[in-house]
Amino acid sequence: MDLDKVAKDIVSYIAGEPEREYSLIIGTDSEGNGKVEFVTAIVIHRKGSGGRFFWKKSHKQKIHHLRQKIFEEVSLSLKTGEDLISGLKRYWQRQDIRSALEIHIDVGENGPTKELIKEVVGMVTGSGFNAKTKPESYGASMVADRFL
Repeated sequence: MDLDKVAKDIVSYIAGEPEREYSLIIGTDSEGNGKVEFVTAIVIHRKGSGGRFFWKKSHKQKIHHLRQKIFEEVSLSLKTGEDLISGLKRYWQRQDIRSALEIHIDVGENGPTKELIKEVVGMVTGSGFNAKTKPESYGASMVADRFL
């Protein structure tokens, strides 16, 4: 599905039960060294009732450092968020789409990524999105991770 169809499907899903509370999430995870595989997930979560998700796989050569991998994950999520907003604006009459979208980042206080948290959260919030890190970043660490 292209992002326009994804946007249309998300809006249709919300319209099915508009009184419910939703989270709109984008997260990216990766694996590999050198040639790295990335999966970006878009999740529409109907709180208390599951949800739907869409995912896309991509590859990038010559990534050898964890820092570079994490920054690429965040960049892919931000790009997907910008592109999705463009599609959503055609179908959804909500004014605050950007602030409704969460970017889930696969970093946390435990482990080697803890030193990157401030930088990547700053990238996301500086772009106008809400940032979530582990353990709340299930869009990246669970949904996207399933397809690696």
